[in-house]
Amino acid sequence: MDINNAVLKHEEKAVFALRSLYQTYGYSQYKMSKFEEYDLYVRNKNFLVSDNIITFTDTDGKLMALKPDVTLSIIKNSKDVPGCVEKVYYNENVYRVSKGTHSYKEIMQTGLECIGDIDNYSIYEVLMLAAESLALVSSEYVLDVSHLDIVAEVMESVGVSDEAKREILKCIGEKNLHGISAICEGEGKDGEKLRRLVSTYGAPKQVLPVLRELVGESAALMQLEQILDALTASGMGDKIQIDFSVINDMNYYNGFVFKGFINGLASGVLSGGQYDNLMSKMGRKSRAIGFALYLDLLEQLEQNDREYDVDAVILYEDGCDLAALNGAVRLLTANGKSVMAQKSVPEKLHYKQLLKLQDRGVEIIENNA
Repeated sequence: MDINNAVLKHEEKAVFALRSLYQTYGYSQYKMSKFEEYDLYVRNKNFLVSDNIITFTDTDGKLMALKPDVTLSIIKNSKDVPGCVEKVYYNENVYRVSKGTHSYKEIMQTGLECIGDIDNYSIYEVLMLAAESLALVSSEYVLDVSHLDIVAEVMESVGVSDEAKREILKCIGEKNLHGISAICEGEGKDGEKLRRLVSTYGAPKQVLPVLRELVGESAALMQLEQILDALTASGMGDKIQIDFSVINDMNYYNGFVFKGFINGLASGVLSGGQYDNLMSKMGRKSRAIGFALYLDLLEQLEQNDREYDVDAVILYEDGCDLAALNGAVRLLTANGKSVMAQKSVPEKLHYKQLLKLQDRGVEIIENNA
């Protein structure tokens, strides 16, 4: 019997597989405390997935926070080393409002960060590992990729004000074409280019020609094409989609941003991007890129995938032959089945087979398989 498949949950199996994947590419594990000074987070609230932060006062009177994010701590505790890239991965619990339950939860999160002299290979490697991470969770995945510099170029060419740009970014994230038109018209500008950008979605070979019409041979487009070509050459071309509705705050992010989805979950399970602007805000000279995989969402996947809680329930009575009961349980588990021995069937338990221990052996009472 495969113990990993029989015992471990989706998110637990993912942690082991992802750790092995990241170590293969030279990433070392980053460990951190459960809490940081609250000031670290309050100064960068817009960077966080959720601005709901659990705080407490330390014994010295300092306001602390249970960490809602790992990236900020990694930046705080790393150093600029010219010509080098620090590569770390993490498997940490963060404390925030869960997307699944909408209440505070201790969420298992894994991911990686590259900090330092980031070049096109570094960006490719992170995107490739993001796709590989999704593949370890499910073969039915897609990685949506955007480039904020291209979005900025198109907005600049339209000539809208900075305030309008902020509103347009919100509309791009919502794929709100009507909103984009209304904002541009309010400024006396033609929003056709922006509408085309937002409407452009799909495989790189379909989207890149359209982008070339919009921005020409810009440096950002050439970079996007080069890295997507490398991902295609790695066999991931059919899993990558260009989608400019993948937007992050430009005060913190720049360049590539991306989001990963797997079949069976409505919301994105992976999110990442370049955050050179955040590094600059925190007084750093290095560039950076990384992503996080939200393992709490895999609990929903497990619930969706699992039709039965257990393969078989064996009913027995007080005073039964313990050796006979043990023999029946061990026979079924030896054949790879999960078994629960009970005197009565627990409420709301879903099972494939209901068995009963008799003097002459085990009798099948119900078969749902």
